Order: sequence, then structure tokens, then C-alpha cells
Amino acid sequence: MRPARALIDLDALRHNYRLARQLHGGKAFAVVKANAYGHGAITCARALAAEADGYAVAFLDEALALHAAGIKAPILLLEGVFDTAELVMAARYGLWPVVHHAAQVEMIEKTPLPAPLRAWIKVNSGMNRAGFLPAAVRAVWKRLVVSGKVKDCGFMTHFARADEPDVATTAEQIRVFDAATRSLPGERSLANSGAILAWPDAYRHWARPGIMLYGADPVPGGGHGLLPVMTLESQVVAVRDLAAGDPLGYGARFVAPRPMRVGLVAMGYADGYPRAAPDHTPVVVGNQGATLVGRVSMDMLTVDLTDLPEAGIGSVVELWGGQVSVNDIAQSVGTISYELLCNVKRVDFVWLGDEA
Repeated sequence: MRPARALIDLDALRHNYRLARQLHGGKAFAVVKANAYGHGAITCARALAAEADGYAVAFLDEALALHAAGIKAPILLLEGVFDTAELVMAARYGLWPVVHHAAQVEMIEKTPLPAPLRAWIKVNSGMNRAGFLPAAVRAVWKRLVVSGKVKDCGFMTHFARADEPDVATTAEQIRVFDAATRSLPGERSLANSGAILAWPDAYRHWARPGIMLYGADPVPGGGHGLLPVMTLESQVVAVRDLAAGDPLGYGARFVAPRPMRVGLVAMGYADGYPRAAPDHTPVVVGNQGATLVGRVSMDMLTVDLTDLPEAGIGSVVELWGGQVSVNDIAQSVGTISYELLCNVKRVDFVWLGDEA
């Protein structure tokens, strides 16, 4: 069997959820959209079932998969619904849709529903991606209440720069949100992962921890006690000696500066490891530090074993996890940990720890 694996530590996931909830206070939606950021939505949701106050997903199909798997806690639909059939399904299954544009309000007003909704009005407090402008929020709330289709309204917003604690944008978004919703009844949800870790003024009734659940700290400097949930690993499957001046891999990007010993690893960009990773990107081989050399290919990559005489065929290689930070790998290729984690595929997934 090909040795490429993603090890998912469910105890670390629970630790991170508890930390998010403890820091924020109140309740917390565990964000498990995009297959729990590549970690397996159903397994992760079940692992949190004994303590999660609720879950957040992007759209209806993700919510229905959780419902079919036995998840009973409230499920927030972050994108809301896209048509009347989805709206009826959301009402039937007791899902909590976000309402963020006028067509969704009209849909609720005009559609007969099997049960009243618990809806969340999204306020555009400055990100300018989705949500109602502050001046419109009160009128939207009144329309939903008057429709008779909504039994309860919450209010939420999303921060554009919560992972930048020295930038005033988040403080201004909080101010705008509070002004737009002042005196309106209903629960509030402001804090995403970055705000949970860096913006206590954003703490309200519900938090929405996402990337922090999976142990990738979104705030520069870290140090918040998060535990990595995914370890992406494989093994050395062949070893080759290079002479000084020998090229290695596609494009001959790397040329051996000295006699070298190189290990071939069963992991490539088709598995989710980034093709753009430069030479000397850190890896760990058999618990010893090493580096990538040569261009990552579809199914394989190569690492420098020159100074690791005990490493060879069968040696375990950590690409990221507890010893190699996924944030560091993301930074080296000009992206974010979210993208790397969501892109992992084709490897064997092994979940460690009991689901519940």
C-alpha cells in the first residue's frame, strides 16, 4: 500500500474547540465547511458531538450530510439558501440559514414553509463581500419578523482583517455592527478564529472558530496553545546518490552542489502538497530535520538525506504536522494554511482517537 497518509488527531481537535470556547465564552459554532477544512466533516463533527453547541457549514448539502450522519446540534448555513426548494428543506430540517441579500428576504416572504425559521441576518460592517449595509439592517429585520416565517433572528458579521491585531479595521467593523444592530433583539455572532484569538471586543453570544479548530494559528506569532490536527506524512521509497553538478527533477531546478544522497518520497501535488514549494523547504525524516530538494512532481518529491546516514527506504517523512508547521509551508509558497489543508486528497486518512 502506498504510504502517503493524513493522520487526524481527534483529541487535538477537541482541545482546540475547548480552547476557542474558553477564550470566547458563550457558545461556539464548530466550522466544518469544506469537509472540515480537509479533515473529514462527518468524523470531526461526531468527535465534537458531546460538546459542540452547533456547527457551521457553507451550504445545504454539507448540512444534510451532517444531519444524515446523526448530528443533532444546530447547523448554521453560512451562504444561506440558493432557491425556494433549499429554503423549504432548511425549514424542514431545522437548519439556521444566514440571510445576506435582498433576494433571500423576498424568498422567505413569498415561500410557504413547513416550519418557522431561525435566521441570521448578516451585516456588511466593512468587508464588502456579503451582507446588508448597516442602514438597511433594521428594515430587513422588520420584514422577516412581519413575514411570519421567522421565529427568531440573530445578527452576524464577518471580519476582513481579524488576523492582523495591529490594524484598526476590526475595531471599526465592531463599531459599525453594534451601531447597526443596537436595540434589535436576538443573539450576535462576530468572532471568527482571528477575532477569538486577538479581539476580545468581538466576543458576543456565539463564536465561529474555523481554522483554529484544526490547529493552524491565523494570528502572526501564534503561541495560543493550539494543537495541529493533521499530520501529512509518507515514507522514503527509494534512495539515489548524486555527484556534484548532477541535476535533479523537472526543469533541473536543483543542481547538487556536492556529492549527495537523496530520498524519493511518495507524495506529490496530486496529494495536496504544493508544487511551488522551494528547495530547502523543511521536512522531518525519522524525527530529524531535513529539506526538500528539486521540484515537487505529481506523485513524488525528493529530500536531502546526505547528513542523515541512518535514513533510508521506509523512513517516515513528515511534510507538516507537529514538527513542521503547516503555516510555515504555506508562507513559503505564498498561500495560507487553509488552502493547503483543504487541498489534501488521494492519501489514506487515518483518524486517531475516539469519535466521541
